[in-house]
Amino acid sequence: MNFFLSVTPAHSAKMLLTLLIMFVAAKLAAEIFERLRQPAVVGEILAGVLIGGSVLGWVEPSDLVSLLAEIGIVFLLFNVGLETKPRDLLRVGKHASFVAILGIIVPFVCGYGLMRLWGAGNIQSVFIGTALVATSVGITARVLQRLGLLNAPTAKIILGAAVIDDILGLIMLSIVSSSTEGAINYLEIATTAVLAIAFTLFIGSIGAKTMNFLGPHIERLKIGDSFFVFGLILCLGLSVAALYVGVAAIIGAFLAGMALSEASEDVPDMHRQTSAVTEFLVPFFLVNIGMQLQLSVFRDTSTVILAVLVTVVALLSKWIGCGLAASGLGTRAAAQIGVGMSPRGEFCVVVVQIGLFLGVIDNALYGVVLFMVVATTLIAPPLLKWLYAPEISAKRDGGSDIGDADGEYCMIG
Repeated sequence: MNFFLSVTPAHSAKMLLTLLIMFVAAKLAAEIFERLRQPAVVGEILAGVLIGGSVLGWVEPSDLVSLLAEIGIVFLLFNVGLETKPRDLLRVGKHASFVAILGIIVPFVCGYGLMRLWGAGNIQSVFIGTALVATSVGITARVLQRLGLLNAPTAKIILGAAVIDDILGLIMLSIVSSSTEGAINYLEIATTAVLAIAFTLFIGSIGAKTMNFLGPHIERLKIGDSFFVFGLILCLGLSVAALYVGVAAIIGAFLAGMALSEASEDVPDMHRQTSAVTEFLVPFFLVNIGMQLQLSVFRDTSTVILAVLVTVVALLSKWIGCGLAASGLGTRAAAQIGVGMSPRGEFCVVVVQIGLFLGVIDNALYGVVLFMVVATTLIAPPLLKWLYAPEISAKRDGGSDIGDADGEYCMIG
């Protein structure tokens, strides 16, 4: 009751105005970029840079904005999960695992090496190397979803590898954080790893079967849109469960969607309703990425040079690491996977925020990593659209085959 009394009409008006500005700016930018035949996600991120504190200063990061951004990416991954069948991910499990492992090792080694050459200390270099490891699946998933390519074989590999990436990245973060405190708690790290892997495998293996059984019973409930309501409960419930076992909430949301993917085929309104929620919430996630970038830290030339170097290393290390892991699938498929795995996001921000809290990372280096996050999320979408041009043309012409660089049919699994 006290909370509601403390929210004055003026404060409510300011919050609603902030949301209005963010949403309108995102959609206007998305419209402009779509008309320019560029991915809308790029425009939505740049809208955040424009209206944020670095340029116009119309809105600033806040707890409310961060909360909506978090909910936005949760529902984005839930929506992506609804279009992903568990059996499809199982078919690419071997490829996805190899892509994830090399996609972590190469960026970490390259990031660590760059910072050591730059003259940074060992712990600082380890933190930056760790910040480069995990893919922001939300960005790539958004682009592939808008292009209608979530069912492409390489898209399945990207999604599967990104889930594995997240788990391995969080284990690395636990090790790095423990090492700065003088001792590594191996038992705690092992427990987190086992719980995270077991949770993912358990939900991934039995979730769809359970929901297929429960689906008809859920539809007979008296509440309106019962299947959609149950889907929201499962999405939020598994997101919370994921956090408790040590992985990101988006992994739980993705698994919830995947568990419902087969049962939802018999409920036509499910995808439409979920897409409507996603279209409202995801712009806050994308705009918030752009708003985080503070251009003032780049007044120092050396900071600008380091930001560019870190960005180049972040891109090339994922392209090379993930591309090599997928090289057996053909040149273009390997390129699609390498570029699809290159956007960074919330994991990088969490790593440097912990480093900032521990006194390992300073504000300039924090700005460098945020620059890298924004740059990789802006560079990857246009490249993905270009690399998937044959698939887009085939889809537009009513075809279904997915070819590699030499025109051969590429079937993964």
